Amino acid sequence: MTYNEMTRRYFEMPASAGVLSGPWVYRGAAGSREHGTWVQFHLHAAAGTVQDARFLAFGCPHTIAVSAWVAEQAVGKPVKRGLPSAVAELGQRFAVPEEKLGRLLIVEDAWLAAADAAMAHPGID
Repeated sequence: MTYNEMTRRYFEMPASAGVLSGPWVYRGAAGSREHGTWVQFHLHAAAGTVQDARFLAFGCPHTIAVSAWVAEQAVGKPVKRGLPSAVAELGQRFAVPEEKLGRLLIVEDAWLAAADAAMAHPGID
């Protein structure tokens, strides 16, 4: 399979891959390794803002690249329910084949779980 430049760049060098721990860190995961796609986001949120974001993922290069981009884009922005871009737009940006678009819904579900956890904290708006 041929990947576009965005997918190759974020897959080959996912700067936001990893784990965060400590106070004010919230996690959300979706999918399963057994079914081929699993994503977990870690958000360090304070004063309603994403201070740092990391991800762990098991899946295809598109899944990893999109997860890396989502984590990178979130830093410095308000914690909110929703990805920085719509799933359809991410599919186009990363040239995700139609048969793999469901994997982006797993990325979205993991993000929503992490954002919901952060927003459930009384200090997050």
